[in-house]
Amino acid sequence: MRRTYRAAAAAGLVGALLAGCGLTSGSPLVDDVKPGSVGRGEPLKGADLTVTSKEFTEQLILGAMMGIVFKAAGATVLDRTGIQGSIGAREAVKNGDADAMYEYTGTAWITYLGNSHPIPNPQAQWQAVHEADLKNGITWLPPSALNNTYALATNEANFKKYGTKTLSDVAALAKKDPKAVTLCVESEFANRADGLPGMEKAYGMKIPTANVTQMDTGIIYTQAAKGTCTFGEVFTTDGRIRAMHLRVMADDKHFFPNYNAAPEINTKALEKYPAMAKVIEPITKKLNNTVAQELNAKVDVEGQDPHDVALAWLVQEGFVTQ
Repeated sequence: MRRTYRAAAAAGLVGALLAGCGLTSGSPLVDDVKPGSVGRGEPLKGADLTVTSKEFTEQLILGAMMGIVFKAAGATVLDRTGIQGSIGAREAVKNGDADAMYEYTGTAWITYLGNSHPIPNPQAQWQAVHEADLKNGITWLPPSALNNTYALATNEANFKKYGTKTLSDVAALAKKDPKAVTLCVESEFANRADGLPGMEKAYGMKIPTANVTQMDTGIIYTQAAKGTCTFGEVFTTDGRIRAMHLRVMADDKHFFPNYNAAPEINTKALEKYPAMAKVIEPITKKLNNTVAQELNAKVDVEGQDPHDVALAWLVQEGFVTQ
């Protein structure tokens, strides 16, 4: 499961995730990195920081980036990335077992803070999360343009054949030629109000049940690329989108929640080491869906190590040196 913004399931999993979140282990970050465009003067020298993340590819990359730049800025960093599930990593930052991670605004707003309806404007969504989480001892730094949310995607052949660019175009195609719109989706997406049923309602489309095939996430990308289904449910930052030359339909009515990645910092840690904000800010500003797709593909398609991918990108961009 790429993200757990499913509030009902999350509530029941808190105890189990906290019990097995893995925060009794971790490895010192040993990368031999020095300041590049960030960390000059080593403003975090003397700081002992613990960085965490969830367990999927993008999170492992983002967690590694954060740890590496903190180390380049002079900190001693303990790497506790790869915590199973959203709640375990979140609680680690909240209770001070970890100092920082990259988290998604939509996940916080819906899962952790218990809201039913997302805020369409991404900056307003971040601001609402920022304000609400201060009382939980968590400070959200400004968000990136990286938005890991749901979308529908099609292959090049179907893109040329039907010319759809937005979900409104898909709705129009479904009305004009119902047989043309077939979907490959996860079972959860097919049945949730904030998935396919909600999308159909928001866009005034009705996809016959016979035109919807439910399958595991990874298979969806392959089947959409083959054209077995006209459109597949994807995550907008997944590296397989670029690798398989899929075309993503724009959510022109802004139905799906915004899942912008932003640094989530334990407030006490930030008060003790305020330079954390300045060190991580340039990295956050550089992150967007294109960067995420490229880096995620290096792991999910090419089989590279997430930490190595993060380090190579930071060096390539000049943020750190070796």
